[in-house]
Amino acid sequence: MSKLPPMSAVRVFEAAARHQSFTRAAEELGMTQAAVSYQIRMLEDRIGAPLFTRHARHVGLTAKGKQLVPAVTEAFGLLRAAFEGLDEAVQATLSITTLTTVAANWLVPRLGRFQQLHPGIAVQIDINQQIVDFSKHDFDLGIRSGTGNWPGLEAHLLFPNQFTPVCSPDLARRACLREPEDLLQLPLIAPSDPWWQDWFTAAGVSCVDLSSRPDFSLGAQQFEGMAAMAGQGVALINPFFFRADLAAGRLVQPFDLVVTAERSYWVVYPKARRRAPKIQAFRDWLMSEVASDAERAAPEQASA
Repeated sequence: MSKLPPMSAVRVFEAAARHQSFTRAAEELGMTQAAVSYQIRMLEDRIGAPLFTRHARHVGLTAKGKQLVPAVTEAFGLLRAAFEGLDEAVQATLSITTLTTVAANWLVPRLGRFQQLHPGIAVQIDINQQIVDFSKHDFDLGIRSGTGNWPGLEAHLLFPNQFTPVCSPDLARRACLREPEDLLQLPLIAPSDPWWQDWFTAAGVSCVDLSSRPDFSLGAQQFEGMAAMAGQGVALINPFFFRADLAAGRLVQPFDLVVTAERSYWVVYPKARRRAPKIQAFRDWLMSEVASDAERAAPEQASA
C-alpha cells in the first residue's frame, strides 16, 4: 500500500485549488509563495503528474488535479466538521443561503415553528441570487434552484419550479381576459424571461415576439409579484410562493395553465457536514414542512 503524501502538501494543494492561486493560498496559510510552490512540486513529484497549469496571474487545475480535488475537499470538510462539533457556539448557529423569494414568501414566515422545536439553534439567513460555493463561504446549508446535481453536495428535492401568469383583479377585469393571447395586450413584467415563451407555447400561442417590449425586470419573483398586485402588469410567478395572495384575491390567475420547469428547488449542504446535528434537524424540518404543504394542497386540487 502506497504511503500518503505529507499532510502539509495536501493542505497546500487544497488551498491552492480552492483559490486558483498560489499567492492567495500562501496568504491564507501564512506561508511564502515559494513555499507553496515547493509543496505543490513535491506533491506532483509524488504523484508523477502535474496538478496545476501555471499562468501569469493564476493557476488552473489539470485533469489529475480535478480528479483529486473532490476527495481532498471532502476530507478537509470532514476534519472541519469534526472540530466544529467540539465548538458549541458553532453548533448553536445555522447559517443559510437562499433566494429572495424563497426566503420572503416561504421560509421566513414559518421559521418560528423551527425555533419552537429547536430553541437552542439560532438561524441566520443570507439572500444571494448566485450559486454559493460552500468551499469558499461559511454557510451550513442552502436552498437553491437547479437540477439537483452539484458536486460535493447532498441535495434533497423540496418542490418543483412552476410558473403561471398573474395580475391584479382590477387589471384582469379591465382587460377582459378570455384567451391566453389576450395577455399580449397588457404590460408584461420581465418580458425577457424565457419562461414567457415557454408558457405561451404551452398555451398554444406561437410566434410570440417580446423583444421590442421594455425589459421591466425586478430581479426576483417576490418583487415582480408585488408589482403585479399594484396593477403594474402581468407577472410570471410560481403560485407555490403566492398561495396566500391568490387565496385572498390580491392576485388573480387568469388561466389554469401552470408549466413545470426542468429546474426544481432543493435543500443542499456539503456531504462532509451531513452528520452535523443542526443540519440534520433543519433538513428534516424542511422536508416535514414541504410534506405538510403537499397534504394541504391535495384537497384544494381535488375540489378544483
